Amino acid sequence: MSDRLTPQSVDGLLPAGGLQARARVSRDNLSKWLYVGLHVKRWLALLVIAVAMMGLGFAYLLREAYVSYTFPAWTYYATLQFIPRWLRGLMFVFLAGSTTVIAGWKLNQSLATAVLPGRPRTSDLVDLVYRSRTRDRGPKIVAIGGGTGLSNLLRGLKEYSSNLTAVVTVADDGGSSGRLRRDMNVIPPGDIRNCIAALADAEPLVTQLFQYRFDEHSGEGMAGHSFGNLFIAAMAEVTGSMETAIAETSRVLAVRGAIMPSSLADVRLCARFPDGSTATGESNIPERGIPPTDVWIEPREALAHPAAVAAIRQADLIVLGPGSLYTSVLPNLLVREIGRAVMESGAHKIYIANVATQHGETDGYTAADHYAAIRRHLGDGVVDMVLANSNLPSEPLPASWQSEPVLAPGDADYGGARLVLADLVDREKRYRHDTQALSAAIMRAYFERDLRGLAPLAYARD
Repeated sequence: MSDRLTPQSVDGLLPAGGLQARARVSRDNLSKWLYVGLHVKRWLALLVIAVAMMGLGFAYLLREAYVSYTFPAWTYYATLQFIPRWLRGLMFVFLAGSTTVIAGWKLNQSLATAVLPGRPRTSDLVDLVYRSRTRDRGPKIVAIGGGTGLSNLLRGLKEYSSNLTAVVTVADDGGSSGRLRRDMNVIPPGDIRNCIAALADAEPLVTQLFQYRFDEHSGEGMAGHSFGNLFIAAMAEVTGSMETAIAETSRVLAVRGAIMPSSLADVRLCARFPDGSTATGESNIPERGIPPTDVWIEPREALAHPAAVAAIRQADLIVLGPGSLYTSVLPNLLVREIGRAVMESGAHKIYIANVATQHGETDGYTAADHYAAIRRHLGDGVVDMVLANSNLPSEPLPASWQSEPVLAPGDADYGGARLVLADLVDREKRYRHDTQALSAAIMRAYFERDLRGLAPLAYARD
Protein backbone atom coordinates (compact mmCIF):
# COMPACT_ATOMS: atom_id res chain seq x y z
CA MET A 1 0.00 0.00 0.00
CA SER A 2 1.11 3.57 -0.47
CA ASP A 3 0.50 6.95 1.03
CA ARG A 4 -0.40 9.99 -0.99
CA LEU A 5 0.59 13.54 -0.17
CA THR A 6 -2.23 15.73 -1.42
CA PRO A 7 -1.56 19.01 -3.24
CA GLN A 8 -3.19 20.86 -0.36
CA SER A 9 -0.89 19.28 2.21
CA VAL A 10 2.20 19.96 0.11
CA ASP A 11 1.22 23.56 -0.61
CA GLY A 12 0.92 24.14 3.11
CA LEU A 13 4.63 23.53 3.48
CA LEU A 14 5.85 25.62 0.56
CA PRO A 15 8.45 28.12 1.80
CA ALA A 16 7.76 31.81 2.11
CA GLY A 17 8.12 33.53 -1.24
CA GLY A 18 4.81 32.91 -3.03
CA LEU A 19 2.21 35.59 -3.57
CA GLN A 20 0.09 34.55 -0.59
CA ALA A 21 3.10 34.37 1.70
CA ARG A 22 4.30 37.81 0.64
CA ALA A 23 0.86 39.32 1.19
CA ARG A 24 0.64 37.81 4.65
CA VAL A 25 4.12 39.08 5.56
CA SER A 26 3.19 42.59 4.43
CA ARG A 27 0.09 42.64 6.65
CA ASP A 28 1.72 41.15 9.71
CA ASN A 29 5.17 42.67 9.39
CA LEU A 30 5.24 44.46 12.75
CA SER A 31 3.43 41.74 14.68
CA LYS A 32 5.99 39.24 13.39
CA TRP A 33 8.60 40.79 15.68
CA LEU A 34 6.64 39.15 18.52
CA TYR A 35 6.93 35.63 17.10
CA VAL A 36 8.56 32.97 19.27
CA GLY A 37 12.23 32.32 18.60
CA LEU A 38 13.34 35.65 17.13
CA HIS A 39 15.26 36.58 20.33
CA VAL A 40 14.12 40.19 20.09
CA LYS A 41 11.04 40.39 22.34
CA ARG A 42 13.11 40.75 25.52
CA TRP A 43 15.01 43.69 24.04
CA LEU A 44 11.83 45.30 22.71
CA ALA A 45 10.32 44.98 26.20
CA LEU A 46 13.44 46.54 27.74
CA LEU A 47 13.26 49.38 25.21
CA VAL A 48 9.60 50.04 26.05
CA ILE A 49 10.38 50.10 29.79
CA ALA A 50 13.29 52.49 29.20
CA VAL A 51 11.12 54.86 27.14
CA ALA A 52 8.37 54.72 29.77
CA MET A 53 10.88 55.56 32.52
CA MET A 54 12.21 58.44 30.43
CA GLY A 55 8.65 59.72 29.93
CA LEU A 56 8.02 59.48 33.68
CA GLY A 57 11.20 61.46 34.33
CA PHE A 58 10.10 64.20 31.95
CA ALA A 59 6.70 64.23 33.67
CA TYR A 60 8.35 64.89 37.06
CA LEU A 61 10.43 67.72 35.59
CA LEU A 62 7.39 69.30 33.91
CA ARG A 63 5.36 68.96 37.13
CA GLU A 64 8.08 70.75 39.09
CA ALA A 65 8.23 73.54 36.48
CA TYR A 66 4.42 73.83 36.51
CA VAL A 67 4.21 74.46 40.28
CA SER A 68 7.34 76.67 40.42
CA TYR A 69 6.79 78.98 37.49
CA THR A 70 3.93 81.15 36.31
CA PHE A 71 3.31 80.55 32.60
CA PRO A 72 1.68 83.03 30.17
CA ALA A 73 -2.03 82.68 29.51
CA TRP A 74 -1.59 81.21 26.02
CA THR A 75 0.04 78.08 27.49
CA TYR A 76 -3.39 77.14 28.84
CA TYR A 77 -4.52 76.47 25.28
CA ALA A 78 -1.14 75.22 24.00
CA THR A 79 -1.12 72.45 26.61
CA LEU A 80 -4.79 71.53 25.96
CA GLN A 81 -5.77 72.17 29.58
CA PHE A 82 -9.31 72.86 28.46
CA ILE A 83 -9.60 69.11 27.69
CA PRO A 84 -10.14 66.65 30.56
CA ARG A 85 -6.92 65.03 31.77
CA TRP A 86 -8.03 61.46 31.00
CA LEU A 87 -8.83 62.45 27.40
CA ARG A 88 -5.50 64.24 27.05
CA GLY A 89 -3.77 61.09 28.29
CA LEU A 90 -5.52 58.94 25.68
CA MET A 91 -4.65 61.41 22.95
CA PHE A 92 -0.95 61.36 23.82
CA VAL A 93 -0.91 57.56 24.12
CA PHE A 94 -2.55 57.21 20.68
CA LEU A 95 -0.17 59.75 19.13
CA ALA A 96 2.87 58.05 20.66
CA GLY A 97 1.67 54.62 19.54
CA SER A 98 1.07 55.75 15.96
CA THR A 99 4.45 57.45 15.81
CA THR A 100 6.14 54.30 17.15
CA VAL A 101 4.49 52.11 14.51
CA ILE A 102 5.51 54.42 11.67
CA ALA A 103 9.04 54.78 13.02
CA GLY A 104 9.41 51.02 13.41
CA TRP A 105 8.12 50.40 9.91
CA LYS A 106 10.51 52.91 8.33
CA LEU A 107 13.43 51.76 10.47
CA ASN A 108 12.80 48.19 9.34
CA GLN A 109 12.90 49.25 5.68
CA SER A 110 16.00 51.40 6.14
CA LEU A 111 17.94 48.66 7.90
CA ALA A 112 16.91 46.05 5.33
CA THR A 113 18.04 48.34 2.50
CA ALA A 114 21.35 49.18 4.20
CA VAL A 115 22.25 45.70 5.45
CA LEU A 116 20.96 43.76 2.42
CA PRO A 117 21.23 46.16 -0.51
CA GLY A 118 20.83 43.40 -3.08
CA ARG A 119 17.46 42.25 -1.77
CA PRO A 120 14.21 43.44 -3.33
CA ARG A 121 12.40 46.12 -1.35
CA THR A 122 9.68 43.62 -0.46
CA SER A 123 12.20 41.73 1.71
CA ASP A 124 11.40 43.08 5.17
CA LEU A 125 14.08 42.78 7.80
CA VAL A 126 11.75 41.01 10.22
CA ASP A 127 10.90 38.41 7.56
CA LEU A 128 14.57 37.79 6.87
CA VAL A 129 15.34 37.45 10.57
CA TYR A 130 12.36 35.16 11.10
CA ARG A 131 13.31 32.85 8.24
CA SER A 132 16.94 32.78 9.35
CA ARG A 133 16.01 31.90 12.94
CA THR A 134 13.58 29.23 11.73
CA ARG A 135 16.14 27.66 9.42
CA ASP A 136 18.78 27.66 12.16
CA ARG A 137 16.48 25.47 14.26
CA GLY A 138 15.66 23.16 11.34
CA PRO A 139 16.50 19.44 11.31
CA LYS A 140 19.97 18.21 10.39
CA ILE A 141 19.55 17.09 6.80
CA VAL A 142 22.06 15.16 4.70
CA ALA A 143 21.40 14.93 0.95
CA ILE A 144 23.43 12.33 -0.94
CA GLY A 145 23.76 12.30 -4.70
CA GLY A 146 25.14 14.34 -7.55
CA GLY A 147 24.32 16.00 -10.84
CA THR A 148 21.43 18.37 -11.43
CA GLY A 149 19.09 16.24 -9.30
CA LEU A 150 20.97 16.99 -6.09
CA SER A 151 21.39 20.71 -6.78
CA ASN A 152 17.70 20.98 -7.68
CA LEU A 153 16.79 19.37 -4.35
CA LEU A 154 19.12 21.60 -2.35
CA ARG A 155 17.49 24.78 -3.69
CA GLY A 156 14.26 23.76 -2.02
CA LEU A 157 15.61 22.25 1.19
CA LYS A 158 17.68 25.33 2.08
CA GLU A 159 14.44 27.21 2.70
CA TYR A 160 13.62 24.83 5.56
CA SER A 161 16.92 24.31 7.33
CA SER A 162 20.40 25.80 7.48
CA ASN A 163 21.65 22.55 9.01
CA LEU A 164 22.05 21.09 5.55
CA THR A 165 24.92 18.92 4.26
CA ALA A 166 25.36 17.80 0.67
CA VAL A 167 27.49 14.69 0.14
CA VAL A 168 28.61 14.77 -3.48
CA THR A 169 29.95 12.08 -5.78
CA VAL A 170 33.54 12.34 -7.02
CA ALA A 171 33.34 9.75 -9.81
CA ASP A 172 32.66 12.24 -12.63
CA ASP A 173 35.23 11.94 -15.43
CA GLY A 174 33.56 13.72 -18.34
CA GLY A 175 33.41 17.27 -19.63
CA SER A 176 35.11 20.14 -17.85
CA SER A 177 35.35 18.22 -14.58
CA GLY A 178 37.08 15.29 -16.26
CA ARG A 179 39.60 17.53 -17.98
CA LEU A 180 40.49 19.32 -14.74
CA ARG A 181 40.66 15.98 -12.96
CA ARG A 182 43.21 14.70 -15.47
CA ASP A 183 45.19 17.91 -15.93
CA MET A 184 45.36 19.13 -12.32
CA ASN A 185 44.93 15.89 -10.36
CA VAL A 186 41.97 17.20 -8.36
CA ILE A 187 38.64 15.62 -7.55
CA PRO A 188 36.05 16.61 -10.18
CA PRO A 189 34.55 19.99 -9.20
CA GLY A 190 31.42 19.97 -11.39
CA ASP A 191 28.86 18.52 -8.97
CA ILE A 192 30.41 20.51 -6.13
CA ARG A 193 30.02 23.68 -8.20
CA ASN A 194 26.34 22.94 -8.85
CA CYS A 195 25.70 22.44 -5.13
CA ILE A 196 27.52 25.65 -4.22
CA ALA A 197 25.42 27.58 -6.75
CA ALA A 198 22.23 25.98 -5.39
CA LEU A 199 22.99 26.81 -1.75
CA ALA A 200 24.53 30.24 -2.33
CA ASP A 201 22.94 33.37 -0.87
CA ALA A 202 25.10 35.59 -3.06
CA GLU A 203 23.88 38.03 -5.69
CA PRO A 204 22.12 36.27 -8.61
CA LEU A 205 24.68 37.71 -11.01
CA VAL A 206 27.52 36.14 -9.01
CA THR A 207 25.78 32.76 -9.06
CA GLN A 208 25.16 33.12 -12.80
CA LEU A 209 28.84 33.93 -13.30
CA PHE A 210 29.81 30.86 -11.28
CA GLN A 211 27.74 28.68 -13.63
CA TYR A 212 29.00 30.34 -16.82
CA ARG A 213 30.45 27.93 -19.38
CA PHE A 214 32.88 29.06 -22.09
CA ASP A 215 31.72 28.22 -25.62
CA GLU A 216 33.67 26.88 -28.57
CA HIS A 217 34.75 30.41 -29.56
CA SER A 218 36.79 30.77 -26.36
CA GLY A 219 39.76 28.84 -27.66
CA GLU A 220 40.84 25.23 -27.40
CA GLY A 221 42.05 25.51 -23.82
CA MET A 222 38.96 27.26 -22.42
CA ALA A 223 36.12 25.86 -24.55
CA GLY A 224 33.72 23.74 -22.52
CA HIS A 225 35.07 24.77 -19.15
CA SER A 226 32.80 26.21 -16.49
CA PHE A 227 34.01 29.35 -14.73
CA GLY A 228 33.01 27.82 -11.40
CA ASN A 229 35.07 24.70 -12.07
CA LEU A 230 38.11 26.82 -12.88
CA PHE A 231 37.49 28.96 -9.78
CA ILE A 232 37.36 25.93 -7.46
CA ALA A 233 40.41 24.33 -9.08
CA ALA A 234 42.35 27.58 -8.76
CA MET A 235 41.22 27.95 -5.15
CA ALA A 236 42.52 24.43 -4.47
CA GLU A 237 45.91 25.47 -5.84
CA VAL A 238 45.95 28.65 -3.76
CA THR A 239 44.80 27.07 -0.49
CA GLY A 240 46.64 23.78 -0.93
CA SER A 241 43.68 21.40 -0.68
CA MET A 242 40.28 20.79 -2.21
CA GLU A 243 38.66 20.71 1.25
CA THR A 244 39.83 24.24 2.00
CA ALA A 245 38.93 25.34 -1.53
CA ILE A 246 35.33 24.18 -1.09
CA ALA A 247 35.09 25.85 2.33
CA GLU A 248 36.52 29.17 1.10
CA THR A 249 34.41 29.19 -2.06
CA SER A 250 31.34 28.49 0.07
CA ARG A 251 32.27 31.41 2.33
CA VAL A 252 32.77 33.78 -0.60
CA LEU A 253 29.35 32.89 -2.06
CA ALA A 254 27.58 32.84 1.34
CA VAL A 255 26.56 29.20 1.03
CA ARG A 256 23.80 28.09 3.39
CA GLY A 257 24.90 24.69 4.65
CA ALA A 258 27.95 22.51 3.95
CA ILE A 259 29.16 20.68 0.85
CA MET A 260 31.44 17.67 1.16
CA PRO A 261 32.83 15.17 -1.32
CA SER A 262 32.10 11.57 -0.38
CA SER A 263 35.82 10.84 -0.71
CA LEU A 264 39.01 12.72 -1.45
CA ALA A 265 40.47 9.71 -3.27
CA ASP A 266 40.89 9.39 -7.03
CA VAL A 267 37.78 7.24 -7.49
CA ARG A 268 36.86 5.47 -10.72
CA LEU A 269 33.40 4.04 -11.33
CA CYS A 270 33.13 0.61 -12.97
CA ALA A 271 30.09 -1.32 -14.19
CA ARG A 272 29.15 -4.81 -15.29
CA PHE A 273 26.40 -5.44 -17.85
CA PRO A 274 24.03 -8.39 -18.42
CA ASP A 275 26.29 -9.87 -21.13
CA GLY A 276 29.24 -9.97 -18.73
CA SER A 277 31.09 -7.04 -20.29
CA THR A 278 32.42 -4.18 -18.14
CA ALA A 279 33.02 -0.47 -18.51
CA THR A 280 35.28 1.86 -16.59
CA GLY A 281 34.56 5.55 -16.16
CA GLU A 282 31.33 7.29 -15.20
CA SER A 283 30.91 8.88 -18.63
CA ASN A 284 31.32 5.53 -20.44
CA ILE A 285 28.61 3.62 -18.58
CA PRO A 286 25.49 5.19 -20.19
CA GLU A 287 27.03 4.81 -23.65
CA ARG A 288 26.32 1.07 -23.61
CA GLY A 289 22.62 1.91 -23.92
CA ILE A 290 21.47 -0.68 -21.38
CA PRO A 291 21.28 -0.60 -17.57
CA PRO A 292 24.21 -2.27 -15.77
CA THR A 293 23.63 -5.15 -13.38
CA ASP A 294 26.03 -3.81 -10.77
CA VAL A 295 28.59 -1.07 -10.26
CA TRP A 296 31.62 -0.62 -8.02
CA ILE A 297 34.36 1.89 -7.39
CA GLU A 298 38.10 1.56 -7.76
CA PRO A 299 39.85 1.54 -5.40
CA ARG A 300 37.20 -0.39 -3.47
CA GLU A 301 38.80 0.64 -0.18
CA ALA A 302 38.67 4.37 -0.91
CA LEU A 303 38.43 6.28 2.36
CA ALA A 304 35.38 8.39 3.00
CA HIS A 305 35.56 12.06 3.91
CA PRO A 306 35.48 11.99 7.75
CA ALA A 307 33.23 15.05 7.96
CA ALA A 308 30.73 13.47 5.57
CA VAL A 309 30.55 10.33 7.71
CA ALA A 310 30.12 12.43 10.86
CA ALA A 311 27.31 14.45 9.25
CA ILE A 312 25.47 11.25 8.28
CA ARG A 313 25.76 9.82 11.79
CA GLN A 314 24.44 13.04 13.33
CA ALA A 315 21.63 13.58 10.81
CA ASP A 316 17.93 13.73 11.60
CA LEU A 317 16.97 13.20 7.95
CA ILE A 318 18.93 11.50 5.14
CA VAL A 319 17.80 11.91 1.53
CA LEU A 320 19.14 9.73 -1.29
CA GLY A 321 18.68 11.16 -4.77
CA PRO A 322 17.20 12.27 -7.00
CA GLY A 323 19.74 11.87 -9.77
CA SER A 324 21.35 9.31 -12.03
CA LEU A 325 20.97 6.04 -10.16
CA TYR A 326 24.21 4.29 -11.12
CA THR A 327 26.45 7.29 -11.79
CA SER A 328 25.38 9.85 -9.16
CA VAL A 329 23.61 8.20 -6.21
CA LEU A 330 25.27 4.78 -5.89
CA PRO A 331 28.92 5.97 -6.23
CA ASN A 332 28.55 7.78 -2.90
CA LEU A 333 27.05 4.75 -1.16
CA LEU A 334 29.79 2.47 -2.56
CA VAL A 335 32.35 4.34 -0.47
CA ARG A 336 32.18 1.78 2.30
CA GLU A 337 32.19 4.12 5.28
CA ILE A 338 29.47 6.24 3.67
CA GLY A 339 27.29 3.21 2.94
CA ARG A 340 27.85 1.78 6.41
CA ALA A 341 27.01 5.09 8.08
CA VAL A 342 23.75 5.33 6.12
CA MET A 343 22.78 1.76 6.99
CA GLU A 344 23.54 2.26 10.69
CA SER A 345 21.97 5.71 11.00
CA GLY A 346 18.85 6.12 13.12
CA ALA A 347 17.74 9.12 11.03
CA HIS A 348 14.59 9.09 8.95
CA LYS A 349 15.80 7.98 5.51
CA ILE A 350 14.07 8.71 2.19
CA TYR A 351 14.91 7.62 -1.34
CA ILE A 352 13.66 9.99 -4.06
CA ALA A 353 12.77 8.06 -7.20
CA ASN A 354 13.40 9.89 -10.46
CA VAL A 355 10.36 11.16 -12.36
CA ALA A 356 11.69 9.87 -15.69
CA THR A 357 13.99 7.06 -16.78
CA GLN A 358 17.51 7.76 -18.02
CA HIS A 359 18.66 6.17 -21.26
CA GLY A 360 21.55 3.79 -20.70
CA GLU A 361 21.00 3.57 -16.95
CA THR A 362 17.39 2.97 -15.99
CA ASP A 363 15.49 2.17 -19.19
CA GLY A 364 12.17 0.58 -18.25
CA TYR A 365 12.74 0.99 -14.51
CA THR A 366 9.92 1.58 -12.05
CA ALA A 367 10.39 3.27 -8.66
CA ALA A 368 10.67 -0.20 -7.14
CA ASP A 369 13.42 -1.12 -9.63
CA HIS A 370 15.38 2.01 -8.70
CA TYR A 371 15.30 1.15 -5.03
CA ALA A 372 15.97 -2.55 -5.73
CA ALA A 373 19.27 -1.56 -7.38
CA ILE A 374 20.33 0.23 -4.22
CA ARG A 375 19.32 -2.77 -2.10
CA ARG A 376 21.37 -5.10 -4.32
CA HIS A 377 24.47 -3.11 -3.53
CA LEU A 378 23.87 -2.27 0.14
CA GLY A 379 21.30 -4.77 1.43
CA ASP A 380 17.75 -4.42 2.72
CA GLY A 381 16.63 -1.68 5.06
CA VAL A 382 18.51 1.17 3.41
CA VAL A 383 15.64 3.67 3.70
CA ASP A 384 12.34 3.99 5.52
CA MET A 385 10.43 5.52 2.64
CA VAL A 386 10.44 5.72 -1.15
CA LEU A 387 9.01 9.01 -2.44
CA ALA A 388 7.73 8.86 -6.03
CA ASN A 389 5.83 11.07 -8.43
CA SER A 390 2.09 10.53 -8.89
CA ASN A 391 1.47 13.06 -11.66
CA LEU A 392 1.98 11.05 -14.84
CA PRO A 393 1.61 12.72 -18.25
CA SER A 394 -1.36 11.88 -20.43
CA GLU A 395 0.90 11.70 -23.51
CA PRO A 396 4.28 10.01 -24.02
CA LEU A 397 7.42 12.06 -23.51
CA PRO A 398 9.13 13.30 -26.69
CA ALA A 399 10.98 10.50 -28.50
CA SER A 400 14.17 12.60 -28.59
CA TRP A 401 14.38 12.38 -24.79
CA GLN A 402 14.73 8.58 -24.95
CA SER A 403 12.90 8.53 -21.66
CA GLU A 404 9.57 7.58 -20.13
CA PRO A 405 7.81 8.42 -16.85
CA VAL A 406 8.82 6.33 -13.86
CA LEU A 407 5.84 4.37 -12.59
CA ALA A 408 5.41 3.51 -8.92
CA PRO A 409 3.17 0.42 -8.61
CA GLY A 410 1.78 0.07 -5.13
CA ASP A 411 1.95 -3.74 -5.17
CA ALA A 412 5.67 -3.92 -6.02
CA ASP A 413 8.40 -5.02 -3.61
CA TYR A 414 9.97 -2.07 -1.81
CA GLY A 415 11.92 -4.17 0.66
CA GLY A 416 9.96 -3.02 3.70
CA ALA A 417 10.14 0.67 2.79
CA ARG A 418 6.92 2.67 2.56
CA LEU A 419 5.91 4.03 -0.82
CA VAL A 420 4.61 7.61 -0.68
CA LEU A 421 3.18 9.30 -3.77
CA ALA A 422 2.98 13.04 -4.42
CA ASP A 423 2.75 15.43 -7.36
CA LEU A 424 6.47 16.18 -7.76
CA VAL A 425 7.06 16.78 -11.46
CA ASP A 426 8.13 20.10 -12.96
CA ARG A 427 5.37 21.37 -15.25
CA GLU A 428 7.78 22.76 -17.86
CA LYS A 429 10.57 20.17 -17.70
CA ARG A 430 8.80 16.90 -17.07
CA TYR A 431 12.03 14.93 -16.83
CA ARG A 432 12.89 16.53 -13.48
CA HIS A 433 11.31 17.35 -10.12
CA ASP A 434 9.66 20.60 -9.14
CA THR A 435 12.02 22.09 -6.54
CA GLN A 436 9.44 23.50 -4.14
CA ALA A 437 6.99 20.60 -4.39
CA LEU A 438 9.75 18.05 -3.78
CA SER A 439 11.23 19.80 -0.75
CA ALA A 440 7.76 20.39 0.72
CA ALA A 441 6.87 16.71 0.30
CA ILE A 442 10.13 15.64 1.96
CA MET A 443 9.63 17.92 4.96
CA ARG A 444 6.01 16.84 5.39
CA ALA A 445 7.08 13.20 5.28
CA TYR A 446 9.76 13.95 7.88
CA PHE A 447 7.44 15.75 10.28
CA GLU A 448 4.77 13.05 9.89
CA ARG A 449 7.20 10.13 10.20
CA ASP A 450 5.94 9.02 13.62
CA LEU A 451 2.29 9.14 12.53
CA ARG A 452 3.07 7.03 9.48
CA GLY A 453 4.86 4.51 11.64
CA LEU A 454 1.78 4.13 13.84
CA ALA A 455 -0.44 3.56 10.80
CA PRO A 456 1.70 1.52 8.38
CA LEU A 457 -1.19 0.75 6.01
CA ALA A 458 -2.78 4.19 5.98
CA TYR A 459 -3.78 5.60 2.62
CA ALA A 460 -4.68 9.27 2.27
CA ARG A 461 -6.87 10.02 -0.71
CA ASP A 462 -6.99 13.29 -2.61
